[in-house]
Amino acid sequence: MAATQPSVVSLGGGLILNKDVFSMSPGEALQLQNFEPDIEGGYKKILGTTKFNSNICPQVSASTERVVFTAIFNDVVLAGRGGSIHRASAGSGSWTSTITGLGTPTQNYEHRLFNFDGTDKIIIATGTSSPQILNSSFSTSVVSASGTANFKFVEIFKNHIFFSGDASNKQQISFMGPTETNSFTNGSGGGTIKVDTEIVGLKAFRDTLFIFGQDKIFKLTGSSSSDFAVQPVTRNIGCVDGRSIQELAGDVVFLAPDGLRTIAGTDRIDDIELGTVSKQIQKRINEITTHNINSVVIRNKSQYRLFFPTSDIQAEDSSRGLLSVIKANPNTGQLGFEYGDVKGLKVSSTDSAFISGTETIISGGYDGYVYKQESGNVFTQASTTVNISGIYRSPDMTMGDPGIRKSFQKVIWNIDPTGALSSSFLLEYDFSDDEVPQPEPYTLSQTGNIAQYGLAESVFGTAVYGSTGSNLIRQPVEGSGFTVAAKILDATSNSPVALKGFEMEFIAGGRR
Repeated sequence: MAATQPSVVSLGGGLILNKDVFSMSPGEALQLQNFEPDIEGGYKKILGTTKFNSNICPQVSASTERVVFTAIFNDVVLAGRGGSIHRASAGSGSWTSTITGLGTPTQNYEHRLFNFDGTDKIIIATGTSSPQILNSSFSTSVVSASGTANFKFVEIFKNHIFFSGDASNKQQISFMGPTETNSFTNGSGGGTIKVDTEIVGLKAFRDTLFIFGQDKIFKLTGSSSSDFAVQPVTRNIGCVDGRSIQELAGDVVFLAPDGLRTIAGTDRIDDIELGTVSKQIQKRINEITTHNINSVVIRNKSQYRLFFPTSDIQAEDSSRGLLSVIKANPNTGQLGFEYGDVKGLKVSSTDSAFISGTETIISGGYDGYVYKQESGNVFTQASTTVNISGIYRSPDMTMGDPGIRKSFQKVIWNIDPTGALSSSFLLEYDFSDDEVPQPEPYTLSQTGNIAQYGLAESVFGTAVYGSTGSNLIRQPVEGSGFTVAAKILDATSNSPVALKGFEMEFIAGGRR
């Protein structure tokens, strides 16, 4: 009698779309929807969203106005809608009108925090009005100095405020003197700089101000108008949209026409191929539209999220994004990017910062509400909630020999549930060939008899505090094939499940 053979798969590597099944590692994923590469190993279903404030941000002229600006400042959230900015705290309190008369929005607003005189301030560039400054008491001042324009982009560098994106001077940067908030004059240390490309974003990183253009990238060094100097980083690569630019884990990530890049890699090697960090998902990169790109960083997960809805009227359930996590390769120790798809979040603006010492990720909606990401186990919409549809699918595995048919006996899942578990599990044989018998889905279940702070499944007197449940779930299976793929479907509202790995037990048959 043939002996049962085990094949152990440790999950990791993220979504891979640029390899054939023979060159994929078993732990990589052909589908990874609403699962994130976990910094603690494996893949974990993402958390949901809740309303940051239960009240809709006030509309100005139309109920269809999306939230074009979200920012965390002085432990409250600022939200821009329809040419006005309001503020609110978490909960159910009303929104307070803060700035009005900004004109009809044509794009998302941009902001930066600064403190030149011991008072925290935020400066907001709208693209339709002069820049606005709020202090910690929410008093407003307008940058009204001579030369002020309707700038789209703003950055703080070496105690100077830099602007760009004026419609009449798309290649020009204007800056005020050191610690100035209302003077561009040469006498105060202000001035202008021009580059030979349309500017789409500014980013201060360490001792350099990076100037992102449509087809070129420059860097500005120095500390004042007397020694500011501009040099090209590359004349071959540009940035698709400045709202894709984020600092993550000691580097700067941005969306270039050929994929996601890191500015350190681009600056160091000035090479198109080696600076790209998203070749494994190039197919997905090619599907990104530029209707309204937004990005955000989740610091405690070393995670970058990019959202790209296709239009104002796109259904929220079909809106898509990408998430990327910087993780160390378990074999080499080298840091790399692992990816997953996000589906069901239609984001119109984003920000992440700390409120009362807790990292908070917020996003504006096309429905006028402001939402808190990484909160709850469902996606919250204006008047309903939607379960998060999580999908993981492995590569089509040959168990080392595609010429031998294998009869599968059991799959042992290494799963770390944080509450009740009820997921569908499928085996797909021979690339899901219709002529090959495919077994019905199995159910992986575990009761919620687990006590962890904040989980609704924990019941006093029955749950055991600090327990995590069984990490191994043994599932007898049936069927045979030359290749097999494992697939998990989880569309429940349970606490997120973390998939760590699995073992397949099979009996090798005859060769064909």
